[in-house]
Amino acid sequence: FRVSLKSAGRSEEAMQNEAGQNVDLYIPRKCSWTNRLIEAQDKASVQINVGTIDPNTGLYTNAYKTYALSGYVRSKGESDMALTDLVKKQDDQDG
Repeated sequence: FRVSLKSAGRSEEAMQNEAGQNVDLYIPRKCSWTNRLIEAQDKASVQINVGTIDPNTGLYTNAYKTYALSGYVRSKGESDMALTDLVKKQDDQDG
């Protein structure tokens, strides 16, 4: 990656991928439970990948769903309930 920013006559490099396209330095996340924006300073937030399994064999299918939980939800002690409810809702949608 290269960084190049131009400000006040200085030339610095911007973040670019292998194809040479400019990419953002920070991609914000939203809490899957509250839909609040997770700030960069939120050190208590977590991102959890929940794997999908084949209903017939019970084996992992190399696919997963990502859930982000903010520090606010975790500090209230509701993260286990939130994650369980999110996974159940996704399971009901998938059939």
